[in-house]
Amino acid sequence: MRFHLLITSAMYSSASNSYGQQTSNPNPSSTAPHDEDLIKWFQAVDQDKSGKISSSELRQALVVGNGAHFSIEACDLLVKMFSSENSRMIDLQGFKQLFHYVNQWKTSFHMFDKDSSGAIDEKELGQALFQMGYRLSDKSIESLFNKFASKPGQITFDGFILACVQLHKLTNAFRRHDTKLMGTITVGYEDFLQAVVEST
Repeated sequence: MRFHLLITSAMYSSASNSYGQQTSNPNPSSTAPHDEDLIKWFQAVDQDKSGKISSSELRQALVVGNGAHFSIEACDLLVKMFSSENSRMIDLQGFKQLFHYVNQWKTSFHMFDKDSSGAIDEKELGQALFQMGYRLSDKSIESLFNKFASKPGQITFDGFILACVQLHKLTNAFRRHDTKLMGTITVGYEDFLQAVVEST
């Protein structure tokens, strides 16, 4: 049994050879933490001094480090994304990579959170993802928004992080099969299941 998955032209950017590939942030946040700050935060929450932290410990770092109150679901996904060998723990290097991504996502989010309410609407979500390099249809944006919205008509930064992590992981899984960057793949049923399971 095989699936034929199609990325439409609205979602595929041939000019940049990417579809949903997060581009480098041209204007890095001036508030991005330095390595020495990250090391201090990491050591502060690494309570057993194992050199690795769990999702619950990560949540402490995110609250203490930048004031954002992330859900345990978001922290679980972030740890899974940046852990080595699916250990469900992240080391200092993974912690640094995580903050690099979070700061890029935060910059995109705040760019469209014009009233500084800590939430954006569906249209603003689409604009933020487009700015990050994602080429998604209105229907896909609506589906993402409905899945991760914290309340009707609004998605908070926490939900935005969840959406970004899912998009990042699914896009990477898709790209592994789309070796010619055509935007279309034929994938086996079990490969499809594995990609979905690994992204959640």
